[in-house]
Amino acid sequence: MELKHFRLIKAIADEGNIANSAERLFLTQSALSHQLRSVEENLGVKIFIRNRKEWELTEEGQELYHLATSVLNSVDKKLMQIKHFSQSTGGNIKAGSECYSFYLLFPSFLQRMSALYPQISIDLNFDATHQPLSKLLSYEVDIAMVTRQPGLESLSSVEVLQDELFAVMHKENPLSQREYLEARDFTDQHLLIHSFPLETVSVYETYLKPNDVLPKKISAIPLTEVSLEMINANMGITCIPKWTLKHVIYQKELVFKPISRNGLKRSLFLVMRNEDLSKKHFTDFICNFEESIAQEFPENRVTDKPVREMSFNQ
Repeated sequence: MELKHFRLIKAIADEGNIANSAERLFLTQSALSHQLRSVEENLGVKIFIRNRKEWELTEEGQELYHLATSVLNSVDKKLMQIKHFSQSTGGNIKAGSECYSFYLLFPSFLQRMSALYPQISIDLNFDATHQPLSKLLSYEVDIAMVTRQPGLESLSSVEVLQDELFAVMHKENPLSQREYLEARDFTDQHLLIHSFPLETVSVYETYLKPNDVLPKKISAIPLTEVSLEMINANMGITCIPKWTLKHVIYQKELVFKPISRNGLKRSLFLVMRNEDLSKKHFTDFICNFEESIAQEFPENRVTDKPVREMSFNQ
């Protein structure tokens, strides 16, 4: 039997007839009669003696009524406890990132959290950009999004996204004919980045710098839309995460190329202080961020673990 069947039996017994119970359960009388008949047929017993004015429980019906009352009271009590627990375990979380583009991951997640956990307040600290770990240690942010795991005993991290960087250029750029870009290809290019210092730019720190390559010109353009307009005018190239390509794929003049033969891959981690690991609103944040990423960017999901499996690296 399902819970709706217990509610049906209890409603009819409490109201005394099918008409009143139909209103209570927001069902039509015919739908109610059909459900009751189905339950009686499945159990092989008659639950009610149908009278014109008032329905009476049979002996078997009395037993089912007591069972329904016990089950429903227990379920309702537990649901109230769960709701109270959820509402009483809120708090404020300040989040920061090492790159401005990472904040594009938050809108749908924040909408989800607002609906499911209105008691949890989430603030994005844009002032922490480029230095989220130092801000985390100084308690100016509570969760930091970074591309490398910190080697600090006081911090823990969880991988939430696997990604790849692509070079974006105009179709008339000579590099657009390449299958992929090598480090030396950037030497004669005007590289557009979000902001300085260069140590915070993934393509430079993880690929160009190790290969001793510095583009002939580097410009910091905080707004992605402005960078794309400059590239549309064939005034430079930029590098963006694969998951952001959907925002610019409609640009017919642009070409997207992998970086290096094997692609320039990276992971994104959420980092938090060890002292916050046991706080429910922090674990709710992490779990729901993972689910939000898996739903919005399934191809970038961390594939070696199921969603909602908390696995912090300390």
